[in-house]
Amino acid sequence: MNFVHRQKADLPGFQIAPMLDIVFNLLFFAMISQIFAQWEMEIQVKVPTAKTGEIIDRLPGEVILNIQKDGRVIVNRQELDDNGLRSILARIVRMFPGQPVLIRADRETPYAHVIRVLDLCRQCDIYNISFATSASEET
Repeated sequence: MNFVHRQKADLPGFQIAPMLDIVFNLLFFAMISQIFAQWEMEIQVKVPTAKTGEIIDRLPGEVILNIQKDGRVIVNRQELDDNGLRSILARIVRMFPGQPVLIRADRETPYAHVIRVLDLCRQCDIYNISFATSASEET
């Protein structure tokens, strides 16, 4: 006579706590990455439009040089003169050769200011340079 009844082991049900942890981690990651992506876009620079202009994915470690209408250059929310910009670019090239640089010049910026910044990049041996444009307003 077998008086010991074997009970079937209950299978664990759906665990909601680990699922909530994952959802909250994804939510925090999305919020934080969005904040970092918009820091450079807060600067009041209206880039010119181009028929083929599009928002491209930023390259890892890309340096953004914002050129205002009056020729002021802003990098990481710091206004820099030519000597300051040259020293930062030279330091970046020493640490990371081939560093990509994105130039965001306002559409009303005189051409001479853009050439001045390009010349500073050339003096520091930066050749991976791209220019920011926005999509055409007609499309």
